[in-house]
Parts: sequence; C-alpha cells; structure tokens
Amino acid sequence: MMNQFLFPRRPADGRRKVPAKLLLILLGLTVLYSPAVQGQQPPPAGQASWYGEEHRGKLMANGKPFDPNQMTAASWFYPLGTQVRVTLVDPSRPAGSRRSILVTITDRGPAKRLSSSGRIIDLSHAAFKALASPELGLVQVELQPMPQG
Repeated sequence: MMNQFLFPRRPADGRRKVPAKLLLILLGLTVLYSPAVQGQQPPPAGQASWYGEEHRGKLMANGKPFDPNQMTAASWFYPLGTQVRVTLVDPSRPAGSRRSILVTITDRGPAKRLSSSGRIIDLSHAAFKALASPELGLVQVELQPMPQG
C-alpha cells in the first residue's frame, strides 16, 4: 500500500516520474537533517553528554552507521565532517593543562528539546570516556573548531 503511495503506476508512455509526494518527503528529510543553527556563532562553552550502545548501527546524518567506539560527536552548530577540539572545563586545573580530545561531527544533536538546557554537543561513548567518567552523564566543555585542511 505504501509503495503505491510513493510510486504510482507508470504512465502510458512508460517513463517513470518522481511523484510530487516523494519529493516533498525528501525535502522534509533534508530540512530535518540540516543544521538548524548553522551559520550562527556557536557557543564557546556548554554541557556535553554522550550516547552509546543503544544507537549502535543506526544511521547518522552523514549516512554512515553509528559506532560508539569512534571519536565522533553530534552538534547542530558545525557542518558535518568538521573536526572540533572538546576541552573539559575543570576548575581545579589551570587552563593550559585541561584534558581535551578531537572529534569529528558526524550527526545532528543534542535533541532540540534537551539543548535548551545548555547541552551543546553529544559525544560518542569513546569520546566522552576519553574526557571524563561516563557515570557523570554531563560535563562542562569548551568547543574549538579546527581549521579545515
């Protein structure tokens, strides 16, 4: 039934046409996966969370399956493929000796309903673990995009 909705019968001339309904669906998905705030100045600091096994194998916005063991992240603020330095804000350490990691933006997030709470990036389990204990759940971080090159 769904197949008939998306691909109705061929016209008499035998040519396939992409139905307008399908184009609207694809356009909607494009808008859904486009960064909502791209082009705006990203916040330099905020909270980071992590996501892991429950998302393993699910497709990310870049079209590849998620692997929680890779150093990746989800953000609305940077284009896909951007490398971002994530630095743990630890008041007990001097600024120059804070723990930091390099991640690649491969997905969109944090979920918009949660990002109003100050979350600016979702890290893969491996990336979060390299910064802090996953039991913390949320940590304060600073973000710095790396030059493309």
